[in-house]
Amino acid sequence: MDLGFFIKIIGSLAGIFNVITFVPQVYKTWKMKTAEDVSMQMFIISTINASMWTFYGVALVEPDGLIYIPNALVTALSIAQIVLKVKYDRANKK
Repeated sequence: MDLGFFIKIIGSLAGIFNVITFVPQVYKTWKMKTAEDVSMQMFIISTINASMWTFYGVALVEPDGLIYIPNALVTALSIAQIVLKVKYDRANKK
C-alpha cells in the first residue's frame, strides 16, 4: 500500500474526528437552551487555534484541504458555541 495514501486516510480521519468532537456540545447547548457549565475560555482558545490552523492550511504553497477544511468547520462550531453561551447566559440571568 502506498504510504501517501495511508497518510491521507489518517489525515482525513483526524479531520473528521476533530470536527465531531465539537458537535455534541453545540447540539446539547442548543437543545437544552443552557450553557451554564460550558467554559467560554475553552471555546475562545479553540476558535483562535482552529482559525490559525485554517489560515496555515490555506497559506501553504500547496493549500491542504485536510488541514483547512476541518479547522474551518471547528472554527464555525466554536463560534456557534460562543454565541449560544452568550445568548443563553443572558436569557437565564433575566
